[in-house]
Amino acid sequence: MEFENLLKLVECVSKSKVDSFCYEEGGTKIRMKKSREKAQVTAPAILTSGKEEGLEDAAETAAAEGRQVKSPLVGIFYAAPAEDAPPFVSVGDTVRKGQTLGIVEAMKLMNEIECECDGVVEKIPVKNGDAVEYGQTLFVITPVSGGTGGSDETFGY
Repeated sequence: MEFENLLKLVECVSKSKVDSFCYEEGGTKIRMKKSREKAQVTAPAILTSGKEEGLEDAAETAAAEGRQVKSPLVGIFYAAPAEDAPPFVSVGDTVRKGQTLGIVEAMKLMNEIECECDGVVEKIPVKNGDAVEYGQTLFVITPVSGGTGGSDETFGY
């Protein structure tokens, strides 16, 4: 199964009322199960309370500074591959197109967020462990001359 199709599948299952899902094709088997505890933790009231103004301010600031790399799905943002590991990138780092910038975990699946252009990390408006929304700005990248273009959003969303 292609990665983009997997992301769509995760999004569909997470939005549905289905508690668990199993898919098998050839040698590939995918199982998803919603955690009732996590659903309570990530309730919309928690995500929007106290953050709505900050999200708008961050989006306005980011639009003025450079290219935005946005979350392709709702989940938990991780800046590093493991708790004891250094972050993938920090503000001021030079990055290349295709380089991993961070991870968004959705339903126990780790989704790597890749850079869409060569540039410099100007801003990281989210912190490790933050709950993120679909389309929320995760990174602001200032493209460098001769850098490759691409959409403002990760994975073409």
